[in-house]
Amino acid sequence: MVQKSKVLVVEDNELNLKLFSDLLEANGYEVIQSRDGKNVDEICKQTSPALIVMDIQLPNISGLDLIQRLKIDENFKHIPIIAVTAFAMTDDKENILSSGCEEYLSKPISIAGFLEAVRKYA
Repeated sequence: MVQKSKVLVVEDNELNLKLFSDLLEANGYEVIQSRDGKNVDEICKQTSPALIVMDIQLPNISGLDLIQRLKIDENFKHIPIIAVTAFAMTDDKENILSSGCEEYLSKPISIAGFLEAVRKYA
């Protein structure tokens, strides 16, 4: 049996979380969910995801801070991160990409673009 790639989705919006999860599962990925980002380190430690899809605007913690924290940790820096956000300004995109993530997608997402980015890294 072929093992599915695990994708951690960090998203506080219930509709977006469902959309991302449904798209990933329909395309053969195993989905792990986090709604607030506070436990991302522990989830990564326990599940070893192949990819993280990270919302930038999270309650209690910035997705940018989480990305930077993961990228300086020897245990997690190899995990590619796709940042997903409603921010669409040029400066925001540059700031998000410079935080260490591999890819940036703006909301509302293009389904084809989202799946293409996931396939590229997972």
